[in-house]
Amino acid sequence: MQIKDCYLLGRITKKHGIKGQVVLSLDTDDLDAYNKLESVLLSIEGKLVPFFITNKDWNPKGKLIVTFEDVDFNLASEIINKEAYLPLSTLPKLEGNKFYFHEIIGFSLVNTSTQNTIGEIISVNDETAQNLFFIKNKENKESIIPIIDEWIVEVNRQEKVIKMNLPEGIENL
Repeated sequence: MQIKDCYLLGRITKKHGIKGQVVLSLDTDDLDAYNKLESVLLSIEGKLVPFFITNKDWNPKGKLIVTFEDVDFNLASEIINKEAYLPLSTLPKLEGNKFYFHEIIGFSLVNTSTQNTIGEIISVNDETAQNLFFIKNKENKESIIPIIDEWIVEVNRQEKVIKMNLPEGIENL
């Protein structure tokens, strides 16, 4: 399996205790969805390596304390700061105007207030206070559109189009 077939679940942030346990910090809003997690793929030297979970527990800060099969105290040191992935196929299907950022890359963005096709979504920045679409238009110029739920009118997965009701002038950002 390759990283392009997976999504980033989180990162091993530190060791916990002396028996090889580690803290897995999950990048999710829905921690409960991972209560039955049995394994993860860790990115090690550019390859995804499966690690099987033998025990897990949530700490009070919402971090997952994990014991991996065959990982002792010394090996736990080697997996600190490794990214944890799961296959895209494990993500629940979203419907309506909800979407995963990876699934809308390549979608067209249409402003319903002007009926203009702004361009193609080439990436999403979710590392700022406000999530952003990066759009490339027909002239290869890039623009940035904030992702605001109230502005999203429709997500059409069949036609690969997101329709948004954008305020005047925002198309030119």
